[in-house]
Amino acid sequence: MATSRPALITLTALAPVSWGTTYAVTTEFLPADRPLFTGLMRALPAGLLLLALARVLPRGAWWWKSVVLGALNIGAFFPLLFLSAYRLPGGMAAVVGSVGPLFVVGLAALLLGQRPTRRTLLTGAVAAFGVSLVVLRAAGALDALGLLAALASTASMSTGTVLTKRWGRPEGIGPLALTGWQLTAGGLLIAPLALLVEGAPPALDGRAVGGYLYLAVANTAVAYWLWFRGIGRLTATQVTFLGPLSPLTAAVVGWAALGQALTPVQLAGMALAFGATVAGQIGPWRKAAAPRTPDFERAVPPSSSQPAGAAAGPSSQRDGRPEAYVSAGPGPRR
Repeated sequence: MATSRPALITLTALAPVSWGTTYAVTTEFLPADRPLFTGLMRALPAGLLLLALARVLPRGAWWWKSVVLGALNIGAFFPLLFLSAYRLPGGMAAVVGSVGPLFVVGLAALLLGQRPTRRTLLTGAVAAFGVSLVVLRAAGALDALGLLAALASTASMSTGTVLTKRWGRPEGIGPLALTGWQLTAGGLLIAPLALLVEGAPPALDGRAVGGYLYLAVANTAVAYWLWFRGIGRLTATQVTFLGPLSPLTAAVVGWAALGQALTPVQLAGMALAFGATVAGQIGPWRKAAAPRTPDFERAVPPSSSQPAGAAAGPSSQRDGRPEAYVSAGPGPRR
């Protein structure tokens, strides 16, 4: 069954909305000062769960592609994000992260041949400005290492988003398996770093176990599946413009659950950022031309064990064409 554009955007938007709850869950339920262990517990259990559901492993070139995507979207992104959050004042890390749409616009022009428009650039600038009004606080001098980590984390996730769009998926493989490959690879990359920097895992009580279960299942396994599913059907720019929903959700959760006040300036920033997010979804929405199967997609044959509900490969038709080749925008040739 075809998914309407508003429904697809709404489902994809649930990913950054879920990520916006991470701060509250971390501060209220999890052990303090264990960011790498938290990143590991988010990624590896979620990846193994999705692998068990998909029951298919990469083949051929997709072994190294999964490692590259897992490193960019998970393995490098999580540690750099936590490092920036610990070293930068207030919400500066979130502000730097909010320029992600501009990173993606540039990378999409370079790797996908999608030329940026003035409207897109302006929308990205407005989104970043709106987020800055919501999360930025008065603070002292910026930490150079923290600022570099924030920029690197944004560049890492942006590059991973564009490469995910460029490489697509192997024939017959849905986003469930692709997400599991990346989360597992990213988690395995984080594991030795967490052990080296933070030592043995901490003792966990019931609250911490519940918090890690939420992060691994809803906040990571489900959220990243929705995110990569959206990347496959929307343009990279449309997907990344949903990113500002994460700091906006964090602000709303802080107000509703943690008693943090929202000032008129913050409310104005939320309106600007949300308006830019909506504006970022206004773009091309067309079905792709006759599908062409890239050579690298032949590395993995269709799997009869693909779970029900996973995005279909060539055996699932939509409008008379394989769903895997229906594009939400002018993305790369496949």
